[in-house]
Amino acid sequence: MEAIQEHQGKVVPLNRSNVDTDQIIPKQFLKRIERTGFGQFLFYNWRFDDEGNMQEDFVLNNPAYQNGSILLAGENFGCGSSREHAPWALLDYGFRVVIAPSFADIFYNNALKNGIIPVPMNKEQVQQWMKQAEKSELELTVDLKKQTVQDDGREVSFDIPDYHRENLLNGLDEIGLTLKHEAKIAAYEQAIES
Repeated sequence: MEAIQEHQGKVVPLNRSNVDTDQIIPKQFLKRIERTGFGQFLFYNWRFDDEGNMQEDFVLNNPAYQNGSILLAGENFGCGSSREHAPWALLDYGFRVVIAPSFADIFYNNALKNGIIPVPMNKEQVQQWMKQAEKSELELTVDLKKQTVQDDGREVSFDIPDYHRENLLNGLDEIGLTLKHEAKIAAYEQAIES
């Protein structure tokens, strides 16, 4: 997992609540076993029509939001199934941060475990940024060390549990955490083989 301490990026406003994991990455694309390659299918049913043509009215198809890396969404983002493919698809597409008033618990934890910063933010602030991003380009800076989001004049605080914050800052997923104890694991295995 790539370490992340601060991220500055263009905001993509997804002005929808209750975005479920089947909309984030539809079930027909869950056949891969690796974590990559899912970005092309992100929000597939909203991005494309039944013939595979781009839906011009969907935000990700708008050239103004190309290369956006901060997704701004409504309440209860990531609800539905527990598929870990949802954060994989977001990350593979290029999103490093998702800001929303609330997240489904399983999605929130899966995002943290996969290198995405899910930023819970009060609804009024999200709506203010949403309106700004829908009118013109908006860039935000997310500082994970200070747990703040900065726009062009303000700094707003957010909370992430210390355990997950440290893992993100150091680029450690659960496998990486385990490998920090590789010498002890090897010594134990050697001791039980003797």
